[in-house]
Amino acid sequence: MAIGSPTERTLPPHLAGAEELTQRLEVDPAVGLGSAEAQARLAEHGPNELRPKDPVPLWRRMLAQFQDPLVYLLLVAIAVSVTAWVIEGAEGAPVDAIVIGAILTLNAVLGFVQEAKAENAVAALATMTAASSSVLRDGRPTELPSAELVPGDILLLSEGDAVGADARLLVATGLKVQEAALTGESSATVKSATALSGEVALADRVNMVHKGTAVVEGVGRAVVTTTGMRTEMGDIAALLDRTEQQPSPLQVEIARVSRTLGALVIGIAVVVMATLAFVQGADSAQEWVTILLLGVSLAVAAVPEGLPAILSVVLAIGVRAMARRNAVMKHLHSVETLGSASVICSDKTGTLTRNEMTLRTIVTASGRVELSGTGYAPVGQAVLVPDGDDGGDDDDGDDEALLVEARLVLIGGSIANNATVTEQDGQWVVHGDPTEAAFLVASSKLGEVPERIGHYERRAEAPFTSERKMMSVLAHHDDRAESRIYTKGAADVLLGRCVAQRHGDEIVPLDDVARARITQAVEELSAEGYRTLGVAYRVADEGEAASPDQDVEHHLVLAGLVGIIDPPREEARAAVAAARRAGVRTIMITGDHPATAQRIATDLGIITEGGRAAAGVELERLDDEALVDLVREVSVYARVAPHHKLRIVDALQRDGHVVAMTGDGVNDAPALKSADIGIAMGITGTEVTKEASRMILGDDNFATIVAAIHRGRIIFDNIGKFLRYMMSSNLGEVVTVFFGIVLAGVLGLRDTAAPDALVVPLLATQILWINMVTDSVPALAMGVDPEIDDVMARPPRRPDRPILDRPMWARIVFTGTLMGAVTLLTMDLFLPGGLIEGSESFDMARTAGFTTLVLAQLLNALSSRSAAQSSFHRMFRNPWLWAAIGLVVALQVLVVHVPVMQQAFTTVPLTGTQWLVCLAMASVVLWAQEVVKLAQRVWAGRGPAPLDDAVGG
Repeated sequence: MAIGSPTERTLPPHLAGAEELTQRLEVDPAVGLGSAEAQARLAEHGPNELRPKDPVPLWRRMLAQFQDPLVYLLLVAIAVSVTAWVIEGAEGAPVDAIVIGAILTLNAVLGFVQEAKAENAVAALATMTAASSSVLRDGRPTELPSAELVPGDILLLSEGDAVGADARLLVATGLKVQEAALTGESSATVKSATALSGEVALADRVNMVHKGTAVVEGVGRAVVTTTGMRTEMGDIAALLDRTEQQPSPLQVEIARVSRTLGALVIGIAVVVMATLAFVQGADSAQEWVTILLLGVSLAVAAVPEGLPAILSVVLAIGVRAMARRNAVMKHLHSVETLGSASVICSDKTGTLTRNEMTLRTIVTASGRVELSGTGYAPVGQAVLVPDGDDGGDDDDGDDEALLVEARLVLIGGSIANNATVTEQDGQWVVHGDPTEAAFLVASSKLGEVPERIGHYERRAEAPFTSERKMMSVLAHHDDRAESRIYTKGAADVLLGRCVAQRHGDEIVPLDDVARARITQAVEELSAEGYRTLGVAYRVADEGEAASPDQDVEHHLVLAGLVGIIDPPREEARAAVAAARRAGVRTIMITGDHPATAQRIATDLGIITEGGRAAAGVELERLDDEALVDLVREVSVYARVAPHHKLRIVDALQRDGHVVAMTGDGVNDAPALKSADIGIAMGITGTEVTKEASRMILGDDNFATIVAAIHRGRIIFDNIGKFLRYMMSSNLGEVVTVFFGIVLAGVLGLRDTAAPDALVVPLLATQILWINMVTDSVPALAMGVDPEIDDVMARPPRRPDRPILDRPMWARIVFTGTLMGAVTLLTMDLFLPGGLIEGSESFDMARTAGFTTLVLAQLLNALSSRSAAQSSFHRMFRNPWLWAAIGLVVALQVLVVHVPVMQQAFTTVPLTGTQWLVCLAMASVVLWAQEVVKLAQRVWAGRGPAPLDDAVGG
């Protein structure tokens, strides 16, 4: 029988006893599985994953490239061309059909490769954001990907964990699990390790935790019983139909523009065909085929059908670049929202500060103890500063009383504690809350404290919650034959639960004078930038146990206060300033004392000296409208509960802001989901917050958020660049053909060698060639363009502003019309008659016009890199663009000079002088745009680009 595969004779996990189940699964709950055994079980049971979608075969993915209405038009064009070729005697090869077919195939290959790149990038991001679980392996707590869980693994559960597999609880302390995704119950379920009996519905299996649910409170230990598709969530997944991912606003806009252009250009193509037939006439089947092919090719070339694939590739490349810099976007299209962020609501600890909690001071009834050393290395000394220290004879007695009190503070704080600090490869590593780890490190500095802690046996726990801001532990001391409740928590909250104070070896009542003195000490520590915590205790009553369901935090004796410092990150102040310059406001939200929050916020430049912090109790008194008024003025919030974060986000959004919100605790998940960009902490964040977020911060660093906004703006800028480039270039082709037909007589566009022949400025194959070589390669290169404009010197982009706005459309029309004009003038320059007298053949003139249009589009790529800056500004920053330009020029040389290509595209060789003429005419597009940009910069006072051009308009 396979491990974890019960037979009919075995009880299901929720009905089996814990000991029986662990024996069945062949695991010691105190040690967990060994690494070798875990690997063997993983090979037997497979990854702990829900069944993925069936992979699409390569042939179907390739075939999908042809499933487009415009492609259908080209297929019809091939059929018409072949039919005409057969009617006319099938002499030679059907060149037009072959060329169109080859171009279709090449386009399909390009699309296939682009989609593959985007899919690979998304797969890589999924790996980066994969859920993890804490398990016991080889007797040690280990963090591993949830996909590697196997039956028999011992799960270590704590607040904020996403349950990685179905498991039977062995120990549960105040454990509550949110199971709405599985059972539909809106409230969290209280869990217990007690065995059940009889028929028990899924929602009532309180001794089980299930894959896909979330721990919202408490701690527990469970043995994995089933994984993957054998879990309860797997059963549901097997019943669900596949769901299509909803497109992002950017995708919707691009699709709408493409449809509009498609309808418009098809109409234009019909007009062009009708005009051509009316103006020049069509006397043979071949001429009718030429007209039809031209119209179809024009419609296909004018619509950027490759735009969605290029957009996905550019976003994928940009998001992977962000991930390498510790900003992992879970969805590609969240980049468009990130670039529009106008407010960052950030936690303080670990984000704006270094998250290297160091307990630096202990304040008790007898004085103050200062501890040296920083970080988690247990190295440092203690300096005793008794109250009224004057160097007299009684100083030794004062020191002894102070030492007794300080040791009691650290004993209590270290017992009411779930962190561990271990040395690995010369580095001290914290597992658990860094604030709790600070107590353990300080204990080692004060001597004897770790030994005394060893005399206590923890027997029960009332876990910390954001609402209570305290945690308590019942610990038994065998030598004294007594049990104590040790509590640590927010100093101002804990003080309200205390009735006495420890003074040396005595316990004295806590009168009003003593309370005022303690409150003053809290204020002083907070003003110095310390996070303050209090530690208290009392002797437990007979049979009493610390429990979340029982109020044990009463009639406490205050042992003392501690001041824990978490210094600001050196780079955070610069990041706050950079965000302000970009029009992005920073708001700090913390559970710390208001004075601590003010000090840190002032040091970081979030507020000026004297700026105020709003406390959670103040937020409780405000209705929604008043809160909107408050968030306009206040940028620091202290002593807040998780639901306050949600209200702050909602108020900012009602005020028109695009909000990025950071979070790490399970109760932050609602605020992260509500925010426009929810940002989970990658180091300290819980699995629940990571699932609720759109972005994961790999280094928990505020500067990384600002850098991600910077990168998001660059990516969005690049999208604007290649949109402007593709649209204007395609319009240039439409203008060339349409006005080449309408103004053929004015421009002298006629073949003197065959006066009665049908004449078109560009052939269908030439249009399709231009579309293939100039649309994809340069556009992709522009998608990875480095920063040209100073994107952090402009306000955030308005979310309701379309990417293709009026200024961008104006530039597209101007550039496209100009490209069409210089192409037609180039042809006129070489042809007899028209506006400019020439003497070359029509085939040569058409080849020159064809080449001029290609070169004009390449120069347009250089100009499109910025809406306001000169094309020569940072001209050589993008080697990929120059490589793309070089490739297209080389391909165009082949088309013009290689005989096989000449036959396929009806071209003739050009002389060096003629190439220079084509380049000079094409450069008019570049120089004209330079004049427009110069005028724009002069009009704007040579300042940054106007807001209308902020995204490449």
